[in-house]
Amino acid sequence: MAIHHSLEVTDSTLDDDGHSRRTGTLWSCVAHIITSVIGSGVLALAWSTAQLGWIAGPVSLLCFTIVTYLSAFLLSDCYQSPDPIKGTRNYTHMDAVRVNLGTKRTWVCGLLQYLSLYGMDIAYVITTATCMRAIGKSNCYHREGRNAWCHYGSSFYMLLFGIIQIVMSLIPDIHNMEWLSVVAAIMSFSYSSIGLGLSFAKVLENGRIAGGIAGVPAAKVEKKLFNAFEALGDIAFSYPFSFFLLEIQDTLKSPPPENQTMKRASMVAISITTFFYFCCGCFGYAAFGNGTPGNLLTGIVHGEGFFEPFWLVDFANACIIVHLVGGYQMFSQPIYAAAERWSSSTYPNSRFVNKFYTFRLPLVPAIRVNLFRLCFRTVFVISTTGIALVLPYFNSVLGVLGALNFWPLAIYFPVEMYLVQKKIGAWTRKWVILKIFSIVCFLATVLCFIGSVEAIIRAKIS
Repeated sequence: MAIHHSLEVTDSTLDDDGHSRRTGTLWSCVAHIITSVIGSGVLALAWSTAQLGWIAGPVSLLCFTIVTYLSAFLLSDCYQSPDPIKGTRNYTHMDAVRVNLGTKRTWVCGLLQYLSLYGMDIAYVITTATCMRAIGKSNCYHREGRNAWCHYGSSFYMLLFGIIQIVMSLIPDIHNMEWLSVVAAIMSFSYSSIGLGLSFAKVLENGRIAGGIAGVPAAKVEKKLFNAFEALGDIAFSYPFSFFLLEIQDTLKSPPPENQTMKRASMVAISITTFFYFCCGCFGYAAFGNGTPGNLLTGIVHGEGFFEPFWLVDFANACIIVHLVGGYQMFSQPIYAAAERWSSSTYPNSRFVNKFYTFRLPLVPAIRVNLFRLCFRTVFVISTTGIALVLPYFNSVLGVLGALNFWPLAIYFPVEMYLVQKKIGAWTRKWVILKIFSIVCFLATVLCFIGSVEAIIRAKIS
């Protein structure tokens, strides 16, 4: 529920709305964004560029970059209503939709947002297991030779990651995650830089730039189209922070106004990530051409990608794993917070829901445990791990998730809320431009979804 900005609070540990004092800054916000944006999707960009070719690939990356920043710009002004600086705080994406667009569309937004967050966590379980397998295979090939039979399954690694996330879910909320986001952001830069460096070295080793204008050829036109659509879905997945931008913005202290800090942070973070995206996507394609693996640093699992230096490949995959530990929590915390708010308001007298127990262990801060929180978060982690075990298809799953969250959450709702908040009349020039922008993005989402679903069906059949 949104709380009015003018609530008087005398406790210095509380903010003006009665919540714990917000301490977020421009750079903590940038860290949160980078943690959520540079994730497993960056490793699929070389494959996506390969499917689209040397013209359509970079152009698509640039278009999605521009669209993502426009979405963040529109959405950041919706944190407070009706005035973007001195209005009523909207703590979540759903709060903003409720205030500006009404209850019915709030339910639709909530369903799509939480489904997308849930799907991102599933993708992170798949990616982590793939990275762990890549480390095992890299060491095996180094010991036994390139032609050795090195087989490693995914199930054990998925279960191990699930156990780690159950422990990490003891973190109370997103406000207590700044340290984890900083670590995850450092890991993002590390493995992205290694992927870029290895790709550049491969280009120099080959003595030429691989790939063609049209991308990877296909025997049939429809196969080429489906692969291109799936590639667009993977690129859309690579910019997944818009639909919980307001949750990040709610961590910022004021002054300066939160919307101004968020716009600056979005510009900085998106500029940094776009540089890495172009480098990883383009240099990866230049290195491997038509044989570009679906995951740049874990292609070794399928006999492609980088084999040496094995220790550097291992380190890069270890960085991915550490990053995904933080990324999983970044996507989980909004769901945890929503479930806990609902249960607390629905059962205000329940000790199971509202009672906290404090545990003190040597060398670590005191841990406050709530039974409902512990049970719900444990079941949540188990469910994402279970689905990942059933659908371990990296590129196709990324494409479906990118299509699901791209238009409705990153485009439609921000555009509609901005039109309402700014009181932009129908058929004015700005109204027409924003509507055309939304329609074009909708068509792109449909194509992404078709290509990715077709790929999953094909993978299941084969």
